Amino acid sequence: MRKFYNGHGPIWSIHDQTWFATKNESNSATYRHFHIKSKYLIMSVVLVVSGLFGSHFCFAQEKNQGQKLSGRDVMVMESNRPDGDDRHMVMTMRLINRRNRERVRTVESLSKDYGKDKKSVMMFQKPADVRGTMFLSWEYDTPDKEDDKWLYMPAMKKVRRISGASKNEYFMGTDYTYDDMGDRNVDEDTHTLLGSEQVDGKDCWKVESIPVDPEDMYTRKVVWIDKNSHVGLKGEYYDKDGLVKRYHALDVRQQDGIWVTFRSEMDNVSREHKTIMEISSMKFNTGVDDKVFRVATIQRGRF
Repeated sequence: MRKFYNGHGPIWSIHDQTWFATKNESNSATYRHFHIKSKYLIMSVVLVVSGLFGSHFCFAQEKNQGQKLSGRDVMVMESNRPDGDDRHMVMTMRLINRRNRERVRTVESLSKDYGKDKKSVMMFQKPADVRGTMFLSWEYDTPDKEDDKWLYMPAMKKVRRISGASKNEYFMGTDYTYDDMGDRNVDEDTHTLLGSEQVDGKDCWKVESIPVDPEDMYTRKVVWIDKNSHVGLKGEYYDKDGLVKRYHALDVRQQDGIWVTFRSEMDNVSREHKTIMEISSMKFNTGVDDKVFRVATIQRGRF
């Protein structure tokens, strides 16, 4: 998931013990996120963790060489933001439907880097109807290698592998699909620098990203990257019919020298539904055990 930790649809049909998206959700979910960088939905399943040391140096070096900054350059800087070797977080996910009815979930999440690849696991703690649900993801930096994803459903006492069309379903009632919840290689899209604009009083680069694969679910995305922190502060996602959803980073601050999006919102305008992610605890470099990233681990329903 990139550095969207955000971490981050109509309510899942949990009440009838169905753990798949409803028909409307499944149809609506035929989109693919080519993102700012989601790293927390499984990591925050939605949220944006970053730092600016190496990327600022890269940018300064480019300017000294008299090179013109490109859209790809901006996205590489965003992608390379430091976020520690491993991460441990607790977050809440607020799901708000068109009638302004709200459901709240509490989630604990762990992730760890393995070179340019990453493994993540998240466990739902509250409410009772989703407690013990776990999601495991192995994300590969290689563009032509498909990520591995599994969902453990305690009500059914089984692990479901997420693949094929299932990756376009919405994750646990949020406005992020399973496919959204993972890193995307920068070169899977072509990036055009559209100029500079301000977002919440911060100077940003505005970049349009179009997927190389014509079969990609989204036709384009427009993102605003903060020139100071290199965090994605805003994003718009489009399909062939127009705007689908908007992302907005609401609270971005540094912790331990790393930029973190502590609060973010994904507004799915096509379904009149919102997901708000908020991190209550964030720790870096705690020495996460490799064993937590196994299918056998999530089958226990706990770390």
